[in-house]
Amino acid sequence: MRGSGILLHITSLPSPFGIGTLGRSAYDFADFLEKSGQRYWQILPVGHTGFGDSPYQAFSAFAGNPYMIDLDLLCEKELLRPEEYVDIDWGEKSRQVDYGKIFRNRTAVLRNVAQRFKKTEAFELFCSENAFWLEDYSVFMSLKERFSGRPFFEWKKPYPDPDKKECDFWKILQFIFYSQWYDLKKYVNSKGIQIIGDLPIYVAHDSSDVMGNPELFELDLNGNPVSVAGVPPDGFSPRGQLWGNPVFDWNYMRRNGYRWWIKRISHSMKLFDRIRIDHFRGFSSYYSVPSGNTDAVNGFWRAGPSSELFEAIESEIGKVNIIAEDLGFIDNGVRDLMKKTGFPGMKILQFAFDSREGSDYLPHNYGKNCVVYIGTHDNDTLAGWFDNAPEKDVEFAKKYLRLSNGEGMIDGVIKSAMASVGETVIFTMQDLLGLGSAARMNTPSQPCGNWRWRALKSDFSPALAEKLLSLTRLYGR
Repeated sequence: MRGSGILLHITSLPSPFGIGTLGRSAYDFADFLEKSGQRYWQILPVGHTGFGDSPYQAFSAFAGNPYMIDLDLLCEKELLRPEEYVDIDWGEKSRQVDYGKIFRNRTAVLRNVAQRFKKTEAFELFCSENAFWLEDYSVFMSLKERFSGRPFFEWKKPYPDPDKKECDFWKILQFIFYSQWYDLKKYVNSKGIQIIGDLPIYVAHDSSDVMGNPELFELDLNGNPVSVAGVPPDGFSPRGQLWGNPVFDWNYMRRNGYRWWIKRISHSMKLFDRIRIDHFRGFSSYYSVPSGNTDAVNGFWRAGPSSELFEAIESEIGKVNIIAEDLGFIDNGVRDLMKKTGFPGMKILQFAFDSREGSDYLPHNYGKNCVVYIGTHDNDTLAGWFDNAPEKDVEFAKKYLRLSNGEGMIDGVIKSAMASVGETVIFTMQDLLGLGSAARMNTPSQPCGNWRWRALKSDFSPALAEKLLSLTRLYGR
């Protein structure tokens, strides 16, 4: 079914408390999506972020981010008092998250909640059903507090016994996060809207996943990666990209029946209606860089599990609604994997207009089974692209899309994406608002200053909703 939607991360929602949450503004955005005729709300990973604030480097592949817990909802349940959070300096009420202030203040406020929290049968059931990840996560976070936030592979061994009360604190926060999440999801789904979640292929080295399951990764006896993930040099990164995530021990995972991945996908399908898997090509073959390198030049390609993994997942939990992020270096192995799984890939309009060569991202090359984007969280905004892209590329785009200079250029690109044969189209909120480069969510390889952009309440105007509704009707979405 043809449909369209908006990419807007939870942290980017408006809020008087410094960062977007699962509270009133999330419900208001669901109402906006309904009024504008949208079928999808796409978000970034919702994991518990650490240093650098990247949702793609989380402390757990399963735990939710406590920053997203809504404080007003806790106050309504008498787990917080207004004076405990309303007057705290959460940062400017603007388009930027101040993660430093969130880090310093949010956990301290949530400790008040844990002191008032009464363990219920629902809480005990949650802990039991999620024990396969929650136990490792609560121990990891408890010890991280004890070791002043240092990564677990720098902790003194043998590790001390974790404090039970501290472990309970982190379990309580996860119970609250998931309670608020499922309430929100029920509301969003009641509006006829599906949530598209985002699943990073790799996990962070400093994570409860690696600490609790070292056998799943290529590590030495000290818990350090033997090889790390990245991508090879290309026209955008002459030294490649060194991500630093430990690579999976796929041989072990295969012998183990891919149990960890089956649990991960099953867990994610409870959270989301569709899953976008980041760096999907890594299942076909993945780029491995020996530890100790300072860049990705000396890495090499290694075979991944390919379709065998997804056959194991499907045999266990049934067909999964997955969007494959099939960007980057694509070879026949990736094409074969996409064909075998049948998952839709991604088409990025900003990548289409390299004036030097033809491109699979040009709309006349699309098939129906794809998800069309103007840009993703890693791209410049469309207005920024028009300002910063090579002049020949911009001229090619204007000629191809029949755009005239002026204020209507962004609307012209949005209409072209809507008109494409791709079954699903997703727009970033920034592009719908016509914002410039200052509003981009992430600049890859930039170590700080990312993931901060936030929308304002006034952005979700009736006029924009009416405009989007008209376009969705016009183009049968």
